[in-house]
Amino acid sequence: MSKRDYYEVLGVSRNASDEELKKAYRRCAMKYHPDRNPGDASAEAAFKECKEAYEVLSDPAKRRAYDAHGHAAFEQGFGGGGPAPDMDDIFGDIFGTIFGGGSRGPRRGADIGYVLELDLEEAVAGVEKRIEIPTLAECSACAGTGSEDRKLEPCLTCHGRGQVRFQRGIFTMQQACPDCGGRGQTVRNPCRVCHGAGRIEDEKILSVKIPAGVDNGDRIRLAGEGEAGPPGTPPGDLYVEVRVREHPIFRRDGDDLHCEVPIRISQAALGAVVNVPTLGGEVEIRIPAETQTGKVFRIRGKGVRSVRSRVPGDLYCRIVVETPVNLTAEQRELLEKFEATFTGEEGRRHSPRSATFLDGVKAFWDRMTSS
Repeated sequence: MSKRDYYEVLGVSRNASDEELKKAYRRCAMKYHPDRNPGDASAEAAFKECKEAYEVLSDPAKRRAYDAHGHAAFEQGFGGGGPAPDMDDIFGDIFGTIFGGGSRGPRRGADIGYVLELDLEEAVAGVEKRIEIPTLAECSACAGTGSEDRKLEPCLTCHGRGQVRFQRGIFTMQQACPDCGGRGQTVRNPCRVCHGAGRIEDEKILSVKIPAGVDNGDRIRLAGEGEAGPPGTPPGDLYVEVRVREHPIFRRDGDDLHCEVPIRISQAALGAVVNVPTLGGEVEIRIPAETQTGKVFRIRGKGVRSVRSRVPGDLYCRIVVETPVNLTAEQRELLEKFEATFTGEEGRRHSPRSATFLDGVKAFWDRMTSS
């Protein structure tokens, strides 16, 4: 299958500057890097394609050859072997910025993700939680060395350097040593507990401080609390993702809180002072006479003080006029007398929305019958 144009691979014009090439490659690397797409063969292929394109276009001499002759400039017999897309070391300077180090040495331990469920009150006020994490921990029998006697010997393949070099056409390539994984040392006498891995399956209990104001999806990073790395490498990190449980009263929207406040028909008609809950205790709001369902009252500063803004949001109380149930005989009689007063034009004056609705219904049927 023919190769795609290198400029097309990186999404840049043929007169792109070195800085534009670098930015384009970083975007490509961030999108397709294997660490971000584990097990995705298509992403891995795209990543290699991006690396190959950048290796050529970032070198002035290779770029001139490519601009003049295209891919043929790197075919056997034209001027040397083509670029090797699987040699990570060529791009170490870029991955040092993007991922904290390319493939110049052994990788650190894997990061761990943990989902922590909180009540709304805990998320708003902040809390300290103890969590239990299944992980790969450093083997205590060999102190993480993987060696029964805790002694490591220089790798015979790379002579302790952790890197090997080889020739590919006119280019000299370098990559992590395949025998020692880039560590530069090997185990001659494997530990009987971890079988030379330097790590064992374990569980650990951690105390996590959750800052006040966290919300769904917020992540807290605990450096060095991830899986232990291979012998001689640092551990990964632990990322605790917050999930806030649904609350029976409040709904959070950013820094604001929303709730519904049910009131009786008499309170809505005559006006009243009602107590409404907040996360800091009850407050009073004054309901004016003739309040309808859907009216929203705003209570400033009774929302959430987020971890980002540090400015508290507001509480929005939506009024819901509740129909009374389980009426006594006396209550039913009073309501019947009250309903009897809503007749003729007097009734229309007291129920403007109902009157408007009925007028609309009458007009609709008039149109239907006349058509």
